[in-house]
Amino acid sequence: MQKLRAYIKGTGSYVPPKILKNDFFEKVGSSDEWIFKNLGIRERRIAEGEVTSDLAYKAGLKALENTDVTPKDIDLIIVATSTPDRQAPSTACFVQEKMEAPQAVAFDISAVCSGGLYGIAIGCQFIETGMYKNVLVIGADTFSTITDWERKDSVFFGDGAGAILLSATTEDKGFFDFKLHADGTGKYHFNIPAGGSEIPASEETLKQRLHYFQMNGKEVFETATRVLPETINEILEANQLTSDNVDWVIPHQPSIRILQETARKTNIPFEKVMTNMDKYANTSGGTIPIVLDETFKSGRVQSGNLLLFAAVGSGWTWGTALYKA
Repeated sequence: MQKLRAYIKGTGSYVPPKILKNDFFEKVGSSDEWIFKNLGIRERRIAEGEVTSDLAYKAGLKALENTDVTPKDIDLIIVATSTPDRQAPSTACFVQEKMEAPQAVAFDISAVCSGGLYGIAIGCQFIETGMYKNVLVIGADTFSTITDWERKDSVFFGDGAGAILLSATTEDKGFFDFKLHADGTGKYHFNIPAGGSEIPASEETLKQRLHYFQMNGKEVFETATRVLPETINEILEANQLTSDNVDWVIPHQPSIRILQETARKTNIPFEKVMTNMDKYANTSGGTIPIVLDETFKSGRVQSGNLLLFAAVGSGWTWGTALYKA
């Protein structure tokens, strides 16, 4: 029996129409010049009248366009999000209903900015074992709902969703390796303190603004620029490849400086690193699926190209993947 692989059959993305430019953040002591120079961000999208499942659902439908797969053919929907519609049920169940895919299994995962990559890895396992044929992986976040607009770190995030339709193939293409990692000792460097079982919601937690994300920017930068090069080198060495073999890098969008430093440390020319944070900022779980959709639709990816996926997120969580187009 031939080995099954998961390949990308379709991609889609959706961002809300409202644009918030950098000049908005002058009131918290930042500026367009500083934000663009250090983060690479010009503007971001903000959801109004839409929740996370709305963004996810619209991206999911776009991923099915130009394929022979309908919502009724989807076996599994995985939604990677840190901003679910509700604590229960899962956002994936809302998406399943909206897409009219009643036979699809549906669940969420939480890995914050690594969520898109973790979701792909999970989806691939179901396909490689032969359990499912079509898996829809969606990364979607509305970070505007957990942003304290009075803090300087409010400049980092935007809202958006991307979707990847994974299907089974026996051809010489698809995802062929993942290296995933986590380190819970970094849990307090990016977190939302209240709202869970540790610190349930109360009048006092609202007064203390504990339902918004809190970030240690220095720790994020130092961790990201250490673990991303390490895991990129790890997966390349494990597959007897070098940075010269990589055609395109599909990364999470943490900041332009983090990606530049990662490229420098791994000897990957920065022109191979796909970015869109100038338009959307950091959309957390949505970053990799959105930039992948844009890269595919730009016509850059050719048959046989080697794609390197990389992400780092709260937890800490991080990882890489290799894909042959």
